[in-house]
Amino acid sequence: MRTFFLCLLLASASLAQQAASPKELTIEQIYAPGGITGRAPEFVRWSPDGKRVAYVQRDDAGKHAQLFALDAATGKSAVLVSEEKMQSLVPPLASIKNQITRDEITRYGVAAYQWAPDSKHLLFNAHGQLWYYDLETGTATALATGASDPKFSRDGGRVSYLHGHDLYVQELGKRALRRLTRDGGADLLNGEVDWVYKEELDVRSNYFWSPGGGQIAFLQMNESGVPTYPITEFLGDHVTLENTRYPQAGDPNPAVRLGVVSTKGGKLRWIDLPGGDLYIPRFGWVRDGLLWAEVLNRAQNQLDLYFADAATGRVRLMLRETDPRWIDVNDDFQVLSPGDEFLWKSWRSGHSHLYLYQFSKDQPLASDALLVRALTSGDWEVSGVDTVDEAAGLVYFTANKDDPRQQQLYRVKLDGSGLERVSREPGTHTAAFAPTLRFYVDTWSALMTPPCMSLCDTTGACRQFWTSRDVAPFHLVAPQWVNFKAADGTTTLYGMLMLPPNASAETKAPLILNPYGGPQGQVVKDAWGGPNWLFDNYMAQHGFAILQVDNRGMGGRGRDFAAATQYRFGEVALADQLAALHQALAQFPVLDSSRVGFWGWSFGGYMTTYALTHSDAFKAGVAVAPVTNWRLYDSIYTERYMGLPQEHAEDYLRTSTTTSAGDLHGSLLIAHGTSDDNVHFQNTVQFVQALIKAGKSYDLQLYPGKTHSISGATDRDQLFHRIQEQFTRELMGK
Repeated sequence: MRTFFLCLLLASASLAQQAASPKELTIEQIYAPGGITGRAPEFVRWSPDGKRVAYVQRDDAGKHAQLFALDAATGKSAVLVSEEKMQSLVPPLASIKNQITRDEITRYGVAAYQWAPDSKHLLFNAHGQLWYYDLETGTATALATGASDPKFSRDGGRVSYLHGHDLYVQELGKRALRRLTRDGGADLLNGEVDWVYKEELDVRSNYFWSPGGGQIAFLQMNESGVPTYPITEFLGDHVTLENTRYPQAGDPNPAVRLGVVSTKGGKLRWIDLPGGDLYIPRFGWVRDGLLWAEVLNRAQNQLDLYFADAATGRVRLMLRETDPRWIDVNDDFQVLSPGDEFLWKSWRSGHSHLYLYQFSKDQPLASDALLVRALTSGDWEVSGVDTVDEAAGLVYFTANKDDPRQQQLYRVKLDGSGLERVSREPGTHTAAFAPTLRFYVDTWSALMTPPCMSLCDTTGACRQFWTSRDVAPFHLVAPQWVNFKAADGTTTLYGMLMLPPNASAETKAPLILNPYGGPQGQVVKDAWGGPNWLFDNYMAQHGFAILQVDNRGMGGRGRDFAAATQYRFGEVALADQLAALHQALAQFPVLDSSRVGFWGWSFGGYMTTYALTHSDAFKAGVAVAPVTNWRLYDSIYTERYMGLPQEHAEDYLRTSTTTSAGDLHGSLLIAHGTSDDNVHFQNTVQFVQALIKAGKSYDLQLYPGKTHSISGATDRDQLFHRIQEQFTRELMGK
């Protein structure tokens, strides 16, 4: 725990220096590359032998980077691959523009990497160019071009990858190349992840090696029935279109099926899972010859776990999870040694908890899985399993057991006893365990403390190896924790109130509500909030009070809290935000009830358009990249909470802000990227048209060629200056 005391000590020392070396916080500093805290280590990955943890460290601009390795035994870092060597692996951008997507071109300035199973080699993926890198000699061997999602076989002798929507395997010694599938195309993806699975089911890979390396299981996605959305590029002499497959609510989804193929090639075997309109969000290997797969129905209120014989395709339903609300997919299914038990996470009790199941090791398809015991329980949420130390009989997991606003590392015995907290410092912890399970990298932050990264062992000893830059000279405003009652009069809502440094009841401060409001989101956390939290601080330093409240329908508080907003997007959330607003105005005389603003991004942008068309409490608002009609958003996300539009037409109509545009109150600024592939620009266009028909005035700020994040320092600076101008003019009269 020494590292955390060091982080806190540095923060305390910095606070003492504030008066001596004050710095002005500016929008340009907040959104500059690296920001005011510096760029944290990236791609943190343990070597398979657990002796080293590697990470990429860049300069603030991201133009210079080196791959470091931290020795777990000594805690010392050294350069593993130099900047010059890493840059030499990246092909010229002009040579790869036609092989990779827009996001891949701009995302990385160095090659992504992974460890080889022998811990002596690395596999670099430089925009589709694969390199097999020998750490001892410092030499790289080119393997493939135009490749994605590369993986080693467990023995390290072969590398698989995707190319042209098909699966390939290459032997490293003989350099033999085998194409395992041959029917891939733009509409038929073998082992590849499409947009909606990646965005809404958090799928990062759709194929997996069997433990022995003889087979690969993969998901085939048929996109031919999925409608396309045209992303229009206006910046050029001629307008161009990029048609992307995007299923809106109620549209056909990609058809999926699970296949198995020998790594030597040959005939495919399709697994006999139920057909129809469904999702296969997770799958993998129980052991050689035996697969597992989760099947989620379109309504997302039934999740089935199947085991399947890889040789025959025969399946058995092992476990069925149902819920009248919905089921969130997670990554916490894990088969334990000696191969007859697995972990399962469910919120069947009203909160997400861990359960241990047992099945027949000798005849796994002969009977259902049986519940052995619940490993955790109580009025709190398990965020996820970090690792299982089977030798010690311990499950390590993160949860908010001691405070819904925090995330701590815990462990519990597989017999359900001995639950204890491993991390100690208040705030938010994430852990990345070594394969040997003794060490882990802990990333910790708190509300007023930027992130620190430390090498820890399971006894509790930690050594810091990276910390953010000193932020104390910026005189950051510390928010107050505040609690309110929801609109139902009983549920507690957690909030943060940030007051201007010189606020008083005599002068009164304008107040801005800045919620997210939507499912799974949690804003009110004891964690460093990053650039947008710093923007709130900037606004507080310029005389505004900022209130953030997590309303019902958001995450981290259990099933009933989350499900309160089902079929009622906007309604419950706004009712809670208004209830919190009225209580805040009554509790804090410094706040001016006649000068209240509202702004948000994405779902928060929707909340802004909803708030200003369903209440007269707000004098001004800013909606960035807002959904305005849930029929226009993607199928998986929207139907999970709103149902199918064919069955809930009235709910979709009632919650659409294009329907209520004529009731707009206050001054509204809308900002949107014209190339947004997530919340399409179509949402803003249709909302603007409804405002025009209703004779309502509005301001519109466009960001040509920008996607949902409106990334880039220049665009971000302009956007946030524009937000400041909106509230300064409308709430301060300046």
